[in-house]
Amino acid sequence: MKKILVVFGTRPEAIKMAPLILEIRKFQHLVDLEICVTGQHRGMLDQVLKLFEIKPDYDLQIMKKEQDLFDVFTNTMMGMREVLKNSSPDLVLVHGDTSSSSAAALSAFYFKIPVGHVEAGLRTYQIYSPWPEEINRQLTGRIATYHFSPTKSTEINLIKEGVNPHNIYVTGNTVIDALKLAAEKIEDSLKEGDVFLSENFPEIHQEKLFSWISNERKLVLITGHRRENFGKGFINICEAILELANIHPDVDFLYPLHLNPNVRSAVSDVFDSNSLPKNVIFTDPMDYLPFIFLMKQAYIVLTDSGGIQEEAPGLGKPVLVFRDTTERPEAVEAGTVMLVGTEKEKIIEYTSDLLTNEESYQNMAQKKNPYGDGFAAERIISKILEFI
Repeated sequence: MKKILVVFGTRPEAIKMAPLILEIRKFQHLVDLEICVTGQHRGMLDQVLKLFEIKPDYDLQIMKKEQDLFDVFTNTMMGMREVLKNSSPDLVLVHGDTSSSSAAALSAFYFKIPVGHVEAGLRTYQIYSPWPEEINRQLTGRIATYHFSPTKSTEINLIKEGVNPHNIYVTGNTVIDALKLAAEKIEDSLKEGDVFLSENFPEIHQEKLFSWISNERKLVLITGHRRENFGKGFINICEAILELANIHPDVDFLYPLHLNPNVRSAVSDVFDSNSLPKNVIFTDPMDYLPFIFLMKQAYIVLTDSGGIQEEAPGLGKPVLVFRDTTERPEAVEAGTVMLVGTEKEKIIEYTSDLLTNEESYQNMAQKKNPYGDGFAAERIISKILEFI
């Protein structure tokens, strides 16, 4: 029996690897599965593990106060050295573009263990955008033997870089698989009454929540966490939100704040708590299920996240991205996503257009999501079973 070690560390990685873990479990007679988490996002990671009932075999617990990228990378590698000695897997699976994934891939390389890269081939070819994710992803791509590519264009990127086409498998993105699983869990919870709503949204007044459900008020859902936007970028984003809230008093702007102090300081600098517009709502980060529920209720989404560029179009929601480049150009080409950068006037202009111009809105909302059909995990494990 062959052994697979799945390694991830952040909440987005956990969300995207969960469907694959659940799929691998169906083949326990063929595959010995072990799971290692680095703990790069401690609290946010744990809630996803609980949601999908995933119990790690190894936990590196690298999360430390005031750690930097050097700490994340080196602590992951030091932890992986012991894990790989103990586990001795036949294949290591990593995801995407985090420091956890590239450090784990490099660790596996030092043990001459093949690496499978899930969500392979995304590129901007600009080393500082996104930073450090672009180079993390390229590094993992150089190390990996097997490349599970979400789209045809990401496959083309890898072929241009000299990757053997026989080792590239276009599967779709597992984030759509996770979205389907989440939607099913939400529906099951709602069938039981109001428990899901009352337990998962304590920060939001219930009247506000139900006004979004009944479409009495439009909801703009906002997220932001990218390092390249720290400082002036986030100041501009917050100033744009403040002005939009004043221009559109009949629209609510909900911003679950990332825990990073660089994000929160910008909010503190721009918004005076004593004069916060009634239609601007800040909350702590949300668990995955309530966030998906809110994304489903939202009219549009403003974000600098990569995963949300894939998820929101799957729910028919237009996405404006606080970035000048994206490693997910398929969404831009498909018309489901628009890059607006962090220029205040541009954010205000394009958000207002979607809020007031039905033709502009429908032009994005009705476009087909290019990231798959929800069966990516099934395709990945079928390929793995062929070569291990």
